[in-house]
Amino acid sequence: MKVGTDNRRNLYVLIALALVALYAASHYYFGKPTVSANTPVPGTAKPAAKKPIVTANAGKKKKLKGPLVASLDPTLRFDLLRASEDQEYTGGKRNIFQPQMEDIPKPVQPAIKRDPNPQPAQPAVYVPPPPPPIPLKFYGFSSRPGEAKQAFLSTGDDVFIGKEGEVINRRFRIVHINTPANGASVEIEDVLNNNKQVIPLTPG
Repeated sequence: MKVGTDNRRNLYVLIALALVALYAASHYYFGKPTVSANTPVPGTAKPAAKKPIVTANAGKKKKLKGPLVASLDPTLRFDLLRASEDQEYTGGKRNIFQPQMEDIPKPVQPAIKRDPNPQPAQPAVYVPPPPPPIPLKFYGFSSRPGEAKQAFLSTGDDVFIGKEGEVINRRFRIVHINTPANGASVEIEDVLNNNKQVIPLTPG
């Protein structure tokens, strides 16, 4: 009988069938082609090339290690992750969580020349303003023997006649009346501010 030989042959056949089935299964599950972004698709435009990433490093450009390729492959790119981990932030040292005062330049004042022999300041002398003019017009007088002289004065439409020593218009005192031989004038005193003025005779 050839029982042992048949069993051995059947075992070899089973092993061969198992290997064929394993190869077919692996080819079915793992042998599908992957679609990459670099593979051109009919009817679509070619994507623009990606620019290298630039970091803020005192105005200098720094490229990452390795090119950045747009891909639809979900596989993790550990080389790109490692390249991003190697980047070091070299910005300013300012703490954004603490208020800081800005350095404002102080204004530069011009140099002031000083007198080596300064003179003492003279005190201001107060000069009072001149008194207002007395608003009277002297247009005549009367002088009779044995009678006191009288002056004829007017202000606007009001006419006043007074002797020496009298107060007219409740403000102006007739101090002295000068005849034409002495200049034909009258001296009037403003009793409100003790101001005396000489008013000449106005003809007509």
